[in-house]
Amino acid sequence: MNAAEQATSLEFASKIASVVNLFKQEFPDIKCDLQPWKNDPETRELVDPDSIDIGFHFPGISRSWQCRSVLIQIRFYHDTINNTHRAIGLEVLGFDHRGQVWQLSTVETWTFIGDYIPSGSVADKIKYICTQVLQVFNNNVSC
Repeated sequence: MNAAEQATSLEFASKIASVVNLFKQEFPDIKCDLQPWKNDPETRELVDPDSIDIGFHFPGISRSWQCRSVLIQIRFYHDTINNTHRAIGLEVLGFDHRGQVWQLSTVETWTFIGDYIPSGSVADKIKYICTQVLQVFNNNVSC
């Protein structure tokens, strides 16, 4: 679901802003898109209500990232017994003019897959940011 729609409280909006800042600190030229999904019926059917989706765009093609745009999807699990919401992982996707060119999932192996994956140092930074994003959302889980 678009991050802009998930910012329903000051605390949650602050956490989303923290995620944006984590990316901007490491990659200052990147532009943030808090509404990467269209608001049409076809797209709405595909949207996961238990996620926060944020798009990032480079001013051109980033050779080190091997893409032009990145979509991150922060996945959540709502525990109805404890009434907590915690981040369980991230899906990070890289896109260029051909479509998706790489993917990273933190749910299992934390391995990049795709035809054009980010360079070693950028891949390490992306994994580091993913770790920090999980900490942002799971340190105070009352969102």
